[in-house]
Amino acid sequence: MIEVIAAVAGASITVAAARATGLLDRNNEARDAIIRLTSSLEHIAQRLDDLHADMKEDRKEYFSRLSNVEQRVSKLEAKP
Repeated sequence: MIEVIAAVAGASITVAAARATGLLDRNNEARDAIIRLTSSLEHIAQRLDDLHADMKEDRKEYFSRLSNVEQRVSKLEAKP
């Protein structure tokens, strides 16, 4: 009888330890996934910042060229 109780107790401890190990593994995998996702998100944010800076630079160049063209056209229109 004592052997059966000891076997059940040993099996219960083994199952509890296996579950605890499984939970720790899942937590570690979840943590690693969050780290990867955060890193990817930071990389995308940096790329968007670079793209935004490039767009601002291009827009500034386009508007300066348009301004020059507009000034030339107004000079041509002013001549009789």
